[in-house]
Amino acid sequence: MNDSKYVPSAREQAFLDTVENPRYERESINGLRPFFDEKMPDDMRDFYSAVELAELKALKGTERDVEARMPVKLTRHYFELAQKSAPIRRLVKASPGETESLEGSEDPGNQMDYSPVEGLLHKYEMGLMYVVSTCSAHCRFCYREELIGRKEIERQDGTVAKKGMAQIPDIVRYIHEHNQAVEANGGTHPDTGREKLREILLSGGDPMVLSNAKIAAWFGALAEAGIESIRLGTKEMAFFPQRFDQTFLDMLDNFHKTYPEVGLRFMVHFNHPDEFLLKDDNGNYVKEEGGALAWHAETKRAMNGLVSRGWLCVENQSPLIKDINDDPDALRIMQRALKRVGANNHYFFCGRDIVAHKAFNISIEEAWRILNDSQKGLSGVETHARLSITHYLGKTEVVAVTNEPMEGVKGAENGVVIFKLLRNAADAPDRGKVCIVGRNPDAIWFDGFEDRVLFDEAGLFDYQRVQKDSPSSITV
Repeated sequence: MNDSKYVPSAREQAFLDTVENPRYERESINGLRPFFDEKMPDDMRDFYSAVELAELKALKGTERDVEARMPVKLTRHYFELAQKSAPIRRLVKASPGETESLEGSEDPGNQMDYSPVEGLLHKYEMGLMYVVSTCSAHCRFCYREELIGRKEIERQDGTVAKKGMAQIPDIVRYIHEHNQAVEANGGTHPDTGREKLREILLSGGDPMVLSNAKIAAWFGALAEAGIESIRLGTKEMAFFPQRFDQTFLDMLDNFHKTYPEVGLRFMVHFNHPDEFLLKDDNGNYVKEEGGALAWHAETKRAMNGLVSRGWLCVENQSPLIKDINDDPDALRIMQRALKRVGANNHYFFCGRDIVAHKAFNISIEEAWRILNDSQKGLSGVETHARLSITHYLGKTEVVAVTNEPMEGVKGAENGVVIFKLLRNAADAPDRGKVCIVGRNPDAIWFDGFEDRVLFDEAGLFDYQRVQKDSPSSITV
């Protein structure tokens, strides 16, 4: 790590001086202990039944302790949504079923193979940074349970450590060194073949739990380092939409005024329409005068605050999770409602192979069917989302699942599943290549198709991890 202090430029400091830092009262409940001890607001005490609490308490300190797997956290806003929604309750309520099977990867996709400096992943043409290790509330199916739970993982070199957070001096230094090497080599990096590092995603955890000043510090430093587009991944609009207040919007405006050439994208995470659509006391969606479904006032205010600024983009993405959004009707409503207010539908994901993934993942074929059915009746602009499953080689689209046999092809008697690499590491040499496997309705991960591979130009079932001295290495 580089311990040198980062010094903002004069332009950057002038922007930072405009930032206001209010305090936000999320009224979060942390952990199960307040429920065990009845030390929470009276109206929240029935969130878990006595039976549920007894079952969870019995697992404390055992290998099946649900909080050892994934910490429990809940905001007041999300609790109120959950009162009228079983999917919302499922999303944040701990359950003994989570730890019936603890199969899964500590570092899904071996992401740390592509970490050139602590807190940064540089696998694709863009970089992803861990800037914080918590969120306002915690999804039980979280893909980053190893980060949120602050777990030690084994890295490629054999060392074992928790994932560290990105630090501005280290990230800025890496960007400069990488991009200088690219420029000196005529436009591509001499080792990886990548072009300029021009886009960065702030992730975690949820960057929106940071103060306005800390988010602004990242924005300013990245802009000064030559980053052309900044993404911010967040579920805060579902957990605590009040966070998108005027002081935050003013910060965005001042950033855009200072750095008009830098693009901003907000990658929001709505998993179910119950997270933003208004429901009546009977659990039915409320309609506006024109017939469209009405939004919660705070959430609509937050979304409008972003989409009304035409110089930034808002994209939604979500995994498909058992008993939360494995419902074509719910997904259809969500995609339609988001696009109507100016947010785009980016990706839906098959569940990752995190620890305990069997409690949450639906089969790959079922995920494809659900998304495909959900997009029937949607317009072309409402159906831009694709179904992605994250492989070590890169994001892989589930293109199709066929019902008819392929005559003369052994192993295709029940139809096939077609995968295509959407994104590929380094200079993406295999992007667009496909893999065809015989169907397996029970497969929730790639290993469910290992014995029925028919065609694999993408190499999904025949690959090696990158080595530090290989052409596709992570080194600068």
